[in-house]
Amino acid sequence: MRSSEPIPGEQWPHDMMLTIEDRPTALLELLWIREAYGLAPRGDDLPPVLSDSPAAVHDDTVGTDARAAWAEAWPRLWQQTAAHAGGEKDPRIFEELHSTADGSAERADLLRRLIGPSWRDDVGGAALDSPAYRAWSESGAAAHATALPTRLEDSPERRDLATLIPAWRAGLTIIITIPCVGEFTRRIGPNALLVTSATRADSAAYRRALGTFG
Repeated sequence: MRSSEPIPGEQWPHDMMLTIEDRPTALLELLWIREAYGLAPRGDDLPPVLSDSPAAVHDDTVGTDARAAWAEAWPRLWQQTAAHAGGEKDPRIFEELHSTADGSAERADLLRRLIGPSWRDDVGGAALDSPAYRAWSESGAAAHATALPTRLEDSPERRDLATLIPAWRAGLTIIITIPCVGEFTRRIGPNALLVTSATRADSAAYRRALGTFG
């Protein structure tokens, strides 16, 4: 929410605006692929496993070599995709899209800048074309919609407003959640914080996460 001047009795700062991205498609794709195909990527700062573990995909067309290549690519794509998710979007891209022709190289470049890196563009779309991914994604979206608070005052940001305000004053404008187990909090840009859904749902954990920004 945002207003041009303070609202009497309102604790939310009138000029505070936040973007809450709680279904980050590109990150969800990566998380699903890692578990559904049994990848074991190596890295020092990789996210925990999904809270809703997908069924294993048994695809004879994806051999050992392909899985090894996917596992090698995964950490790099995770870092790139998370960084893009946490970046401020340039509003001029939307304006420039209107002035480019369908199918043109200029339009394709603008769309890549807008959408950011993805598994499909880097590795290919075969894994994500699986009916198993569509079923898992649709199930997760439905569960997420059901769990949304019905009242604004019940949102995690309202609940933990006292801790959120100092984080916002320190520059926080984007909060991205991933449906993974436990606590996993990372700054993924000068203005963005990545947390798990479990962290955001738990007041004490969310306050700890917000307290890291500053």
